[in-house]
Amino acid sequence: MSTIFNTPRLVVRHLQVTDELPFFDLMSNPNVMDPIPQPIFSIRKSKEKLNELMAGDPTGAKMLWAVSIKDSNTLIGICGYLKNNEKNPEIAYRFREQFWHQGYGTEIAEHLIAYGFKKLNFDTIDADVDINNKNSENILKRFMKPVSEFWDDENVCFNRRYRITIPITR
Repeated sequence: MSTIFNTPRLVVRHLQVTDELPFFDLMSNPNVMDPIPQPIFSIRKSKEKLNELMAGDPTGAKMLWAVSIKDSNTLIGICGYLKNNEKNPEIAYRFREQFWHQGYGTEIAEHLIAYGFKKLNFDTIDADVDINNKNSENILKRFMKPVSEFWDDENVCFNRRYRITIPITR
């Protein structure tokens, strides 16, 4: 298992073939996918997406990893960074439904921001969220400020963009 970083309760690691069934559980669940909003995945599409993510993005525009609970290698979600339309890094996370409402989203968002600033040397980190996804909005409000709202043609929704910028120290 190749670890990217740890939080107090979680391990962020590279995706692996053994993640296939929990990854499908995540990507095929309408309760998980609708708030993003994205269509649910078939088993075939889920396998293709897992293989794509395991191979990595040669452009560096997408870094997505597995999230598991410490002392367990079972995938409970995914997280990482995307590039948004402004070319800023954007945090991304989603969890399997049975792991909701346990504080994992807050924990992973906080550590993605810290990792992005400290290890990846980002100056600014964004997060885009469908304005109807109140659970994610509540998480993002803890760490970031809303900066804009816009129509997202790809996901057919109104998004709110949150942003945090590293403080300049002299």
